[in-house]
Amino acid sequence: MTKKENLAWQYSTVTHDAVDVRHHGAINVPIYQTSLFAFETYDQFQQAAQHSQHTPVYSRGYNPTVRYLEEKLAELERAEMAKCFASGMAAISAAILSTVRTGDHIICVSQAYGPTRMFVTQYLQRFGIDATLVDGSSLDDIRAALRPETKLLYLESPTSMLFQLQDLAACAELARSRGIVAIADNSWATPIFQRPLELGIDLVVHSVTKYISGQSDSVAGVVIGSEQLVSRIAEDEYMLFGGIMTAHSAALITRCLRTLPLRMERHEKSALAAAAHLAGQPYVARINHPALPSHPQHALALKQMNGSSGLFSFESAESPEKMREWANRLKYFKIGVSWGGFESLVTVNPAVPGCAPEARSLIRLHIGLENVDDLLQDMDQAWTDVKDLQL
Repeated sequence: MTKKENLAWQYSTVTHDAVDVRHHGAINVPIYQTSLFAFETYDQFQQAAQHSQHTPVYSRGYNPTVRYLEEKLAELERAEMAKCFASGMAAISAAILSTVRTGDHIICVSQAYGPTRMFVTQYLQRFGIDATLVDGSSLDDIRAALRPETKLLYLESPTSMLFQLQDLAACAELARSRGIVAIADNSWATPIFQRPLELGIDLVVHSVTKYISGQSDSVAGVVIGSEQLVSRIAEDEYMLFGGIMTAHSAALITRCLRTLPLRMERHEKSALAAAAHLAGQPYVARINHPALPSHPQHALALKQMNGSSGLFSFESAESPEKMREWANRLKYFKIGVSWGGFESLVTVNPAVPGCAPEARSLIRLHIGLENVDDLLQDMDQAWTDVKDLQL
């Protein structure tokens, strides 16, 4: 499927539904603001209770507003089932816990989301579960970390600081050959531009807070995959830990989902323009964006993704102190964590392992939905203001 054909299918998926006679033809699914659902007879109640993941009984298990969003997200990833959670970490931790037991071993990419790394390398140790962090860009490093007790390969492609990729198809094949579950965080590309399940990955997780929501007003997560794997999570980790998505959150996110393909096209176009502009600036040593030909894994990006998002980073030989002052002078960029919303964001960190030798700072930008020319002028003006400062 070409990129154009893929986007046409995605637009149709998120914008068109059959008339739903259950809700009197309402264009938007109603918000089922209720904790429980009542029944006319006790027999009906008992029958429903036996299938609480498929019948409204109690909103911790099944809520029609949440279920609609789950079905849409599963359709976008071309999966059998999705389960929505109250946060990205609730989804990630549930997916991980569903695959491991005491004595098991996890392989996780070293640049995965910080709380994810903390969860697998620190929190799970108290339960006798070990983890090894590896360079995800090297299949040999992943293979070398395998143990007889390895049960999970956790991936995040691209990573969200240096934007390294993993070869998802090759990783999935390796995991499958050893009977290992492979999970991939797909928050950066979204189902619009990447579908890891089609490459053989077992479970996909998203921080729905990011692009899927896109308005910086909701915190949520989702696990997507086969009915066998996701239903097991729904019955165990989802029900027992209680990290459920509310009906109000689901309604907000469903509204935003209608514009996801449109927003991703804009984020992609503007971020590429910003990256191209930064490539010629004296304070930029290297740009980390997988859609650029200069990225060392650009060929892999073209192979497994249909496009790119608005998040990337650049490295600078300038000090973190100076680049933070540059960030202070920006007018349109907000200083803040997270990403994926309508607003442009900037964070400045010291250089990390994997940066260019001359780099002292690592600056991550999220390019929002503003006029990109305004953003370029903003960055130029901020540099003019600080270039002669000795920091």
